[in-house]
Amino acid sequence: MNTDRGRLFKLFKYGVYALLTANIFIFFVEEWTAAPHRFADGVGFGDIIEGFTATIDTAAWVILLLMFELETYVLDDKSFTNRVTWSLHGLRAICYGFIVYSFYGYIATMLFMTSASPFADLSDLCTLVDGQWSYAIDLDEYTVLTGANCAALSTAGIFMQLSGLTAVVDQAGLADIIWLTRVDVINAGTWLLVVLVLEFDVRLQEHDRLKGGALKFSNFSKYVLYSTLLLAAIYWGFKGDFVDFWDAFLWLVAFVFIELNVVDWRKASLNVPQGPIQTAK
Repeated sequence: MNTDRGRLFKLFKYGVYALLTANIFIFFVEEWTAAPHRFADGVGFGDIIEGFTATIDTAAWVILLLMFELETYVLDDKSFTNRVTWSLHGLRAICYGFIVYSFYGYIATMLFMTSASPFADLSDLCTLVDGQWSYAIDLDEYTVLTGANCAALSTAGIFMQLSGLTAVVDQAGLADIIWLTRVDVINAGTWLLVVLVLEFDVRLQEHDRLKGGALKFSNFSKYVLYSTLLLAAIYWGFKGDFVDFWDAFLWLVAFVFIELNVVDWRKASLNVPQGPIQTAK
C-alpha cells in the first residue's frame, strides 16, 4: 500500500513539473501574439527580454527546478562527485543569470507601461478604425480596432497611448495593466529571495548544519515569502488572468515538493523514519 501511495505521489509531482514545462509554450504563444503590437519594427535583439520575459523566465525556472529535484531527491549523497557538483552549480548559475535578466525585463515592462501618455483630442475609439491602431486588453493581449468592436471595448472619454506604439487604452484599463506589471515585479523578486533561502538550506544540509537558529530563520523567511507569492496568485485569480494564476499555483505546489525533499533529506541524515509517501535520498 505504501509503495502504491509513493508511486502516486511521484506521478503527481512529476505531472506538476510537466505542466510547468507546458507553460513555457503557453507564455511563448501569448508573447509572440502580442509582439507585433508592442514592437512595430520587429523584435530586435535588445527587445527579446522585454518581449519574451515570461517565456525566458519560466524556462530558466523549470531547469532550475529540475536541478533542485536532482540535488535534493534523485541523486544520493554518494553521487556528488566534484564533477557532478560543479556541473549542477554551473547550470544553476546560468539559470540564475537568466532569472535575474528576466527580473530586469519585468521592471522594464512596468516602466514602459507607466510611460503611457494622454492621447490628445481622442474621445471616441471609433475614430481610430484604420487597421493600424489596437487596444490593450491586458499586459499581453491586444486587439485591432475595428468598426465592429470599437464601441464595445471602452466608452471612456479619455484614452492613453502606449509610448511609441499605435496602441491605446483607457485610464482604468491602464491602471489595471500597471498593477499587473507591479505584481509581476513583486512576484519575480520574491521568487529570487525564495531560491536564495533554498540555496542556503541545501548548502547547510550538505554539511549537516541545517538546525537550530539557521532552521528557524529559514522557516520564518519562507513563511513570509510563500505568503507573498500566494497573495500574488490570488490577485491574478481575481483579475481574471487565469494563465498567470495557474502558473503561480503550480510553482507553489512544485516548491512544496522541493521543500519536502529537503525535509526528507534532513530526516535521513538524522535517521528519522520517513512518511509513507515520501522517499528520502
